[in-house]
Amino acid sequence: MGRAMPRSRLRRVPVIRADQRLVLDVVGILGRQHVRATAGVFQGRAMDVAALPAKRSGPQAGRLVASGSGGQVMKTLGQSVNSQERQLEAAVRSIEGWQGRQVAYEPVSGGISNTNWRVEVEGADTAYFFKVPGVGTEMFIDRQTAHEASVKAAQTGYGAPVFAFLEAYGVEVFEFMEGWRASSNHDFLQRDIRHGALHGLKAFNDQPLLKQTKTVFDMIAEHQRQVAELNGVKPQDDDWLCLQYQRAKQALQASGIDLAPCMNDTLAGNFMLNAQRQIRLVDFEYASNNDRHYELALWFGEMFFSDEMELALIEDYFGHVSAQTIARIKLNKALADLKWSTWAMVQHAVSQLDFDFYKYGAWKHMRARSIINDSQWETWLRHA
Repeated sequence: MGRAMPRSRLRRVPVIRADQRLVLDVVGILGRQHVRATAGVFQGRAMDVAALPAKRSGPQAGRLVASGSGGQVMKTLGQSVNSQERQLEAAVRSIEGWQGRQVAYEPVSGGISNTNWRVEVEGADTAYFFKVPGVGTEMFIDRQTAHEASVKAAQTGYGAPVFAFLEAYGVEVFEFMEGWRASSNHDFLQRDIRHGALHGLKAFNDQPLLKQTKTVFDMIAEHQRQVAELNGVKPQDDDWLCLQYQRAKQALQASGIDLAPCMNDTLAGNFMLNAQRQIRLVDFEYASNNDRHYELALWFGEMFFSDEMELALIEDYFGHVSAQTIARIKLNKALADLKWSTWAMVQHAVSQLDFDFYKYGAWKHMRARSIINDSQWETWLRHA
């Protein structure tokens, strides 16, 4: 089932205990993307970046510096040596207000669908974050919708400040969030951070609908078509998984879909924290109108929250807890894993990034099975 990984890519992975469960640290499995599982949570697609530096002050503020936040020398325009750097430089040169200014850039680690960059511009009082589309991402990302969602998130006060959308390049540009860091799974064991993130999600979910509606059913169908077209890898029990997916889909559709703007990508690394423990949401590439129960289910699954934590979050979000709400979230947890496992098999076929999409997808398939095989699966189907 798929290509075997070279032995050189495999390393022993320790087992850690946190939040009453054993979780694999998958750094060695998933390559050099600094993916990790901490505090009991698998963080598969996260941007695992170190804390960002505090905003510069004094004589260097607003001026181009020779070395970047990581201490390495930044490149300037004209020094590109690969296609990714050339893509970035072309996008930077398209910004009219920057003509004639000195510009320097360096990569920001962590992206597995795109390349991310820190860009500093002579005379600017902030650095900028450029998100440059990766090869093949147009198969499942609508860049205009992503930009629309980023703007809506910024309007709630929970999003990153949007600087520009370079439509010809599909590149989103934000003010660089100095002093903020990507959250970790461990952060979400703290109640105030957990519920603060929930309030940020709800603020975005409560915005007016986006132009694009794309439910989890649409996403799974899209990825299934793509896997077939690419002759991609399917699990041996694909027929059984598809049958259970159809049963869950019918149960959820029978009682109606609660459409709302959704991130659809709620892993820990897409929640930023500052020293005051404030929350900002980033990365709306997969955003669309979707069922808000799916939004919560995906987030709960990414975080590995305990049942008690989930019940408290459900009550905070909806104002009450019902058997139907629990059932819909449980079913959507399985669908979320099926969606991302199938997405991973598409990426396994087309991506040029150094990330083991096959193992990530196999892990997601395995977790979907664990939910479907739960003794309450039939009960959730009835109550949804």
